[in-house]
Amino acid sequence: MKNTLDKLLRQAIVVATVVAGIALWWPASAQALRIKEVASVQGVRSNQLVGYGLVVGLDGTGDQTTQTPFTTQSIAAMLQQMGVTIPPGTNMQLRNVAAVMVTAQLPPFAQPGQTIDVNVSSMGNAKSLRGGTLIATPLKGADGQIYALAQGNVVVGGAGAAQGGSKVQINHLSAGRIPAGATVERSVPTPLQHGDHIQLDLMADDFSTAHQVVLAINRAKGEGVAEALNGRAVRVRMPAGLTERVAFLADIENLPIDRAAPAAKVVLNARTGSIVMNQSVTLGACAVAHGNLSVSISSTPVISQPGPLSAGQTVVAERADIQISQQAGTLVQMPAGTQLSEVVKALNALGATPQDLLAILQAMKAAGALQAELEVI
Repeated sequence: MKNTLDKLLRQAIVVATVVAGIALWWPASAQALRIKEVASVQGVRSNQLVGYGLVVGLDGTGDQTTQTPFTTQSIAAMLQQMGVTIPPGTNMQLRNVAAVMVTAQLPPFAQPGQTIDVNVSSMGNAKSLRGGTLIATPLKGADGQIYALAQGNVVVGGAGAAQGGSKVQINHLSAGRIPAGATVERSVPTPLQHGDHIQLDLMADDFSTAHQVVLAINRAKGEGVAEALNGRAVRVRMPAGLTERVAFLADIENLPIDRAAPAAKVVLNARTGSIVMNQSVTLGACAVAHGNLSVSISSTPVISQPGPLSAGQTVVAERADIQISQQAGTLVQMPAGTQLSEVVKALNALGATPQDLLAILQAMKAAGALQAELEVI
């Protein structure tokens, strides 16, 4: 019995080893992209809303009204609408009120009565919006129409305290958020219910991706349903009924497509020194020498004293000392690289900093050794 168990155990170990080896040798199939991940329906988008309002109930951390007169004007206008008239020339010192800008995103198909989140940001010199309440603020779109009404308690993800010249602050105190703080008052019409066709807009301009989207839709819904207008737009013929249109879009947005390899591109961030390149970047054989050049300027004050019994005055001048030093750069031969890992290994062999690589990559591109598009952000 024991020998039988040992034999079965050895067989199981051998089978597990073979399966593991096959799993390592056989590459995992990449998950195909869906149409919803590379394209969107034209006109089905969110809309930006903005409004000007007041936050009240602050604990002495509001605007200093002498430096922000628009806060006082807003308070006077609001009180006048409520039937309270402020005598002319009254100098109001309000420390519990802050003028704010309210922004929100109106999602597509939002209907009157639904709620959306809003962001509240101080536009004066308020120290903190913590504990404040936003008074009813109309939110307008780009056309000047009111699409939502915001009001509620501001949630600030920070805290702070100050006493005797010392100050402690955690996170940001002059901006906050009101979850579900605005009620939609007007909906935005979309082209989904009008016309016989809709247009799918691709995230990037790529003729290969547009062709794959057309093939996937025509394969699933029939020949001639979709046609590519250019490398970014695909026109699709829609059913007549609204329910059928929703079901039709639900089907085609989940259709898988085979996306071609993207064009070789290197993105350079000149401010932070960040460098990002995609898998299609290749490198031709080249030689690179890069040295550092430093210039140091020092200034030494020189005092000139006049002679005795002379009518001269003491003069202070400066003597500048300028030194230029340049480190010798070693000529490094870089082999050709057809894969991203080879390109990274070759660039690491230079031993240059990210700031130096910004200049090296641009020089490689000019010399024709870097087969990629450079984009500086």
